[in-house]
Amino acid sequence: MRHFWLKWRLAFGLLAAGATQALTYAPEPLPSWSLSFVQFATMALLVAWVWRAPSPLHAARRAWLFGLAHFAVGLYWLTISMHVYGLMPLPIAIISLLALSGYLSLFIALAAWLTRRFGFDPTRAPNALSAPVWASLIWAAAWTFSEWLRANLFTGFPWLSSGYAHVDSWFAPWASLLGVYGVSFITAFVAAVIAGLIMKDPQKRVASQPSYAMAGVIALMIGLLGWGLGKINWTQPVGSPIALRLIQGNIEQGLKFTPAHLQEAIAQHLKLAQTPTPTNSPTPAAILLPETVLAVFQHQLAPSVWQAWIEVAKQQSATLLMGSALFNAQDRSYTNSVIGITPDTTVEQVQLAATGLRYDKHHLVPFGEFIPWGFRWFVDLMSIPMGDFHRGAKSQPPFLVKDQHIAANICYEDIFGDELLSAITQTPNTVSTISGATILANFSNLGWFGDSWALRQHWQMARMRSIETSRPMVRATNTGVTGAINQHGQVIATLPTHRSGVLDVSVQGQQGTTPYARVGDWASLLLSLAILSAALLMKARVDKRQHPTA
Repeated sequence: MRHFWLKWRLAFGLLAAGATQALTYAPEPLPSWSLSFVQFATMALLVAWVWRAPSPLHAARRAWLFGLAHFAVGLYWLTISMHVYGLMPLPIAIISLLALSGYLSLFIALAAWLTRRFGFDPTRAPNALSAPVWASLIWAAAWTFSEWLRANLFTGFPWLSSGYAHVDSWFAPWASLLGVYGVSFITAFVAAVIAGLIMKDPQKRVASQPSYAMAGVIALMIGLLGWGLGKINWTQPVGSPIALRLIQGNIEQGLKFTPAHLQEAIAQHLKLAQTPTPTNSPTPAAILLPETVLAVFQHQLAPSVWQAWIEVAKQQSATLLMGSALFNAQDRSYTNSVIGITPDTTVEQVQLAATGLRYDKHHLVPFGEFIPWGFRWFVDLMSIPMGDFHRGAKSQPPFLVKDQHIAANICYEDIFGDELLSAITQTPNTVSTISGATILANFSNLGWFGDSWALRQHWQMARMRSIETSRPMVRATNTGVTGAINQHGQVIATLPTHRSGVLDVSVQGQQGTTPYARVGDWASLLLSLAILSAALLMKARVDKRQHPTA
């Protein structure tokens, strides 16, 4: 009976720790200052449970249970899109969420299995693999590799990567060197050090507490170095600050695609775009409107609608950048795009999607913009307009507005930091001497997920992209978070979520590259693989020494 209750107490602890860690990816309900600390604490508990597991398989099971609660709580908002807007029965929506969470948890289970298979083993005599620093490095490498794998396998899903919990901590500046996965590596290392300090082993198979104290000193030094990295300016201002207008229409998602409300939505966005400029403020050089602000293809709108938008560009002497689904008549394909309209644009150019200013989304959303093989039955359960969009080129030129290069990305493309780097590292062209994008711009519609954590989680990830690239990021969204971020990841200004409004901001473009922008995710990935390879070799030597006749 005692064994039964201990088993259930462990299961409850794993579920509670995983659910609590899911709260660390954006402020509310936890305050922003606490996110980093809670992330360390919950992961330290996981590490301790993994290290204490009697076998690699048991460790993987424990980690999977932790991950199940972690993803189910952290991604609960997916049920809103499936049930509220997709009209899927709620029980099936919940089962779908749990199925996805179970799949994503396999990557956390993999980290635990690798840790116990090639590293720390409390059932054996102390050896080099159980030394505090080395044991912590093995966990950090396994955790980082599993996160990278989750972000890249089957188009990838890097939402809730642990590095995002530290946007407001001393560890965030490490992203300018190693990206978010480098911050994840540091997170896992520090958590493992904490786990070693709190673990109790009466048989003393774990290294002594003074040894872990030394590992703690190393972890503290990493934090101090991160604080110092935050003082470095990796890039320099280029050109003049540019005035941008960000539009948030707050169109109800359930009405967005209904023909009866199409004209109403167009009229509302036109009105917002024509908002008078505040006194003593510069006229916006560009007006940014959210993803799919027009819910039909460009050729399906009356010429008078496009003429009205062109008139806005003329009145404001501005470039309009708006999210729109574009239809290509030549091959009958369609793209999720951002199209640019200037005062010189003609209606015919817009209807042919040939304005010269255009970005086509490259990283498409499974089930939203393309249907994975074998899942048509799942899509048929929902009443959400979906299709197989055409994928844009990986490298596309940024929009030139005055003397700034604005690189567009759409919806969740900005959670794939490595994929944004091609726009930054482009060479100068004949029009401008500026090398690469100077400003990043995200066009999103998270109206599918209601007033949920998804909006704030996405905003935190956008802030991490600014830290990684040392570029300001502006975001025009339907329901939020619409706002501007400077090159250090600090918030310039935002609009309240789920309210229509206009945000006029002045943004200073940046030129130059961070170390991360030069190498991308390769540095943290190769570091993790090198540690895991070394651990494998060391384990082989330890096994040979302890079992010479095997």
